[in-house]
Amino acid sequence: MTTGGEPGWGQPNGQQRPAGQPDGQPSAPYGQQNGQQYGQTFPPYGQPYAQLQPPIPVGPDGTPPLWAPWYGIGFLDAATRFFKKYARFDGRASRSEFWFWALANGLVNLVFLGAYLVALFSWIAANTSTDAYGVARSDAVGPPVVALLIGGVWGLWWLATIVPSLALGWRRVHDANLAGPFWLIALFVGIAGIVFGALESNPAGAQYDRPDLG
Repeated sequence: MTTGGEPGWGQPNGQQRPAGQPDGQPSAPYGQQNGQQYGQTFPPYGQPYAQLQPPIPVGPDGTPPLWAPWYGIGFLDAATRFFKKYARFDGRASRSEFWFWALANGLVNLVFLGAYLVALFSWIAANTSTDAYGVARSDAVGPPVVALLIGGVWGLWWLATIVPSLALGWRRVHDANLAGPFWLIALFVGIAGIVFGALESNPAGAQYDRPDLG
């Protein structure tokens, strides 16, 4: 039996009915308020945005449209998508899109560097002779044409990837829900590019998507 505002039996520590709760309705059990069960406030560990990320449409082949990020993209698809989105500064880019392209670009530059050095040293070896006193001298009558050609193609590759590389970094910071100009920091501070590339996706970054652009 209870009197006045005293708690009834089964209401320990003087717990009172929450304000605004109709009479006769049982109080929410411990850990369950506002229809949310204790322990289910956040998405599962390892999937920080799995329940918050708005669904991304995919085509018949399972490929997201160009305006959307592609989470879990593979190496070859990332390289291809890099050029398909050549100068698109809208939308987002996933970490896999960013890092797989960084890997692909690094490999291409290593190939160019290796080819250039081989051509240059081969030219030096072919145009160097040793006299009777063991002194090496150059017999070159022209420039290292092959090395210069490789260097020229390498320069064209670098020029061709400036804009899409900037656009990719721009979209990468969008995926972390940061304004695109933040990526400009990476142009002057190299470590910033690594930091931005490693940032987790934030579903709020969907504000930068432009589905109307296709």
